[in-house]
Amino acid sequence: MQQNNGLDKSQIISFAVLCLVLFGFMFYFQKDQQTEEALNAEKQKTEQTQNSVKSTQAANINPNVTPNSIQTATLANNELKLEFSSLGGQVSKVELLKYKAYDQKTDKADLPLYLINKNNSSYGFQFKDKTGKVINTKDLIFSPVVNGNAVTLTANYNGAAIQFIYTLNTAGELKDQYTLDFKVRSQGLANISSDNKADFIWDYSVRNVEKGRSQEQSHSEFSYAFNNYNDYDYDGRTTMEEEKETLNWIGVKQQFFSSVIESKSGFTQSKGNQENIEEGEYLKKLNFEGFVPMTGSELNQDFTWYFMPLDLPLLKSYDKNFDEILPLGWSFIGSMNRYFFMPMYNIIADWGIAAGWVIFLMTIIVKLILSPIMYKQHKLSAMMKVIRPEIDEVNAKFKDADPMKKQQATMEVYRKAGVNQMAGCLPALVQIPIFYALFRFFPNFIDLRGQGFWFAKDLTAYDDLIKLPFKIPFLGDHLSVFAIACTIVILIYTVMTSGNMQQPQQEGMPNMKVIMYIFPITFLFFLNTSASGLSWYYFVSNAINILIILVIKYVILDEKKIHAQIQANKAQPKKEGKFQKRMREMMEKAQEQQKAQEQQRNRKK
Repeated sequence: MQQNNGLDKSQIISFAVLCLVLFGFMFYFQKDQQTEEALNAEKQKTEQTQNSVKSTQAANINPNVTPNSIQTATLANNELKLEFSSLGGQVSKVELLKYKAYDQKTDKADLPLYLINKNNSSYGFQFKDKTGKVINTKDLIFSPVVNGNAVTLTANYNGAAIQFIYTLNTAGELKDQYTLDFKVRSQGLANISSDNKADFIWDYSVRNVEKGRSQEQSHSEFSYAFNNYNDYDYDGRTTMEEEKETLNWIGVKQQFFSSVIESKSGFTQSKGNQENIEEGEYLKKLNFEGFVPMTGSELNQDFTWYFMPLDLPLLKSYDKNFDEILPLGWSFIGSMNRYFFMPMYNIIADWGIAAGWVIFLMTIIVKLILSPIMYKQHKLSAMMKVIRPEIDEVNAKFKDADPMKKQQATMEVYRKAGVNQMAGCLPALVQIPIFYALFRFFPNFIDLRGQGFWFAKDLTAYDDLIKLPFKIPFLGDHLSVFAIACTIVILIYTVMTSGNMQQPQQEGMPNMKVIMYIFPITFLFFLNTSASGLSWYYFVSNAINILIILVIKYVILDEKKIHAQIQANKAQPKKEGKFQKRMREMMEKAQEQQKAQEQQRNRKK
């Protein structure tokens, strides 16, 4: 019996009803969504949180230090609010004033966004005195003095003075608003130390400020530049070792923000390690150390701190290779995001429409660009359906024959009909880089951060409208409606396009139809914790694919004309292509080798 790859009128109506139900479902829950969330996991133990961050140990040098004896100083501009601690002379608090952090209790981004707070960052310069005792500036007590937009912190140790001078830019371009000049000066240090370099040690625990914990954790890593800012690298593994390079800057990258320190002389013999924190207020613990030179055993170095959002135009404006921090993908993938998807989003967003509808229009534009390729693919599918009876006839005729002969006969049918099977692979190959580019685009494009659409409150994170009272492996404790909707349309599309697929003719061969039906289900596990913008894009994309198939089948293509064209192709002498000739020669050679082997076996018998 001939298989039917199309949809009858009842199936078309069913698909239309399904789309209406999905859209109705989305609008209904947009209005009736509960804003209160009972998250038992939010009951975090304060002691565990504090233990996950390295605390500053000053008892060896200052045994009388108490929390009440620590002084603070504050500087602020339009973008940053900074606090400095007299303990270690460090930046003890960094708040980005134009951004908010996600609050699990309210399921809203309504908390102040701190990159540094509650001792999650600790840094200092370590060296030895002439007796061999290790001195670290983060253990010293500094006296702060604020003068306009600068704060000077001074510490004294055995007659030597160490000054940390921080200057926050309060005017100038936007890029200057995220920078903090940091100068280190010493006097008399040569009297107590003979070291020619100091070890800069930085311990940093990444704060959880986004909704998707696992996604944000996977995006947290070391990033650094070297070779006079020309080369960039990152490290999300357990250890980082760059002992042969001089790092121009080292940073801790989060999903949408980064804390970076630049050394004018560079960091040498750099190394670091990192480990995930499974629960609580923090995601990942990172430790870095690298050496900076001391001149005549005096510590006189210039640094710059950057506490910045990962906004591509802002990062490029520094001209320090900061734009590489944004993980948009390598080579062609990254270029596709930088020069196609991002500009396209910005142009459409300037029309003043919601982010979700911007993505909707982006999807249509991409489909229009790919429409010639998609048309060829679906036309090939229609032609395959027409010649299905002849393929079935070949399978029946060579059922018990040599598989090689059956394959040759099948290819001959395709050749005479003018059907190039390889043409069907092109659309799939084109879709792979686009998919990976969008996989990088949606969770890293800061313009989408906090942009809601229907029941998804943030298109860079998953939507968790359906909350589960338990956790499912690989799914979590929620179901994303966007992910479910996307899975459904992918399954429908798979049913519509798998009708021409041949069943396995030999035992042990996998049934490709079954594999294709399993794929959409596995896709659900992937999308459920991914950015909802990605799920929405692929829901629209596959819904358009379904409509394209219906239009091609019922409006554009005429099966009778296709059949007549195939018969005309069969009647004409068909020129054999290079690929087909090569395949035929390979099969003939394989047949000859097989016959020779059979003859040898017969002689031995």
